Amino acid sequence: MNIAHLLFLVAAGLVAGTVNSIAGGGSLISFPALLFVGLGPIVANVTNSLASLPGYISGTIGYRRALPHQRHRLIQASIACVFGSVVGTVILLTTPVSYFRAVVPFLILGACALLVFQERISLFVSFSKVSSKSKWVMPLAIGISAIYGSYFGAGLGIILLAILSIFSDETLQNNNALKITLSVVIASVGDLIYVLVTHVAFLDAGVMAIGFILGGFLGAKIASRLSARVLRISIVIFGVCVSSILFYQTYL
Repeated sequence: MNIAHLLFLVAAGLVAGTVNSIAGGGSLISFPALLFVGLGPIVANVTNSLASLPGYISGTIGYRRALPHQRHRLIQASIACVFGSVVGTVILLTTPVSYFRAVVPFLILGACALLVFQERISLFVSFSKVSSKSKWVMPLAIGISAIYGSYFGAGLGIILLAILSIFSDETLQNNNALKITLSVVIASVGDLIYVLVTHVAFLDAGVMAIGFILGGFLGAKIASRLSARVLRISIVIFGVCVSSILFYQTYL
């Protein structure tokens, strides 16, 4: 790894961590950055997951006071996340690289769509409280989200927050605290399996993780000064460009 490579990954992690703190969608920056430095799609995906984990952990620590009274929901959802993460990880590891490469452009476009419709999803959520009698529906939805999260993950936070908001009357802050904690569970289970059975670019992950951590703190500082909407639009444009390039390389 030369100095330019190192600085590029730190910068990408910094931007991605900042974006995650302000609007979500940081993986749409960090994942393409890892592809750009020459990692294969699956290795880049695994490395990106490992690099982003410290940022999730620091977020959980920051929200620790909002978690104790949600212990029952946390345990129930975490169990679903563990099972879902294992399934998603197995699917990724048993899928031929050519299949994953073929689906990545569409996954990135899907993540862009989540960012585009994030506000509408939030509006829908506010009018869509589901009966508490459907106690099995939330763990099922969380588990399915965990499958996606450990398989690819971009936009996972939006999905989790929507599900938690639909199935509870908790405040947005409490749901966000639980969302970040569940992201730690999903990433930790997947990363543990990846580290044991597949190749991970540890040096790249470590360098980018530094950027993620710094970006998380930076995002918290500037969140009140920067329009999340403008940032979200910029990320979507970038994501569409990356998806178009990957689509061209894969199919044309």
